[in-house]
Amino acid sequence: MALANIQLTQKDIFEKNFKTGMRGYNQDEVDEYLDKIIQDYETFQKEIDRLKSENERLRQQLSNDSRPQSRSTQQPKEQAAPAAPAREAQTNHQVNYDILKRLSNLEKAVFGKKFAENDV
Repeated sequence: MALANIQLTQKDIFEKNFKTGMRGYNQDEVDEYLDKIIQDYETFQKEIDRLKSENERLRQQLSNDSRPQSRSTQQPKEQAAPAAPAREAQTNHQVNYDILKRLSNLEKAVFGKKFAENDV
């Protein structure tokens, strides 16, 4: 991995103290430190570019692979379709049974009174 070549951490950069000379910081020391930072940034940029290209490649692969999967996901729906008429038939039978039961109760209510009146 390219990240193994990183020489500095955020903490290293933050805590770096440059020695001061007569005219301020030692310019050679600052230049060396900045060179390390530049190398690290170049390494980071290469790694970022590599990861972007890998990400794009994987996205394309995923989109190409998802097309055949969409066909396979349609197959279970088609297999489940024959079960739907069976459920509808069962529901229709239940509705018919409920209607017959209500009709029977109404007949008992209407004709039951007539039979009771005739017996009196």
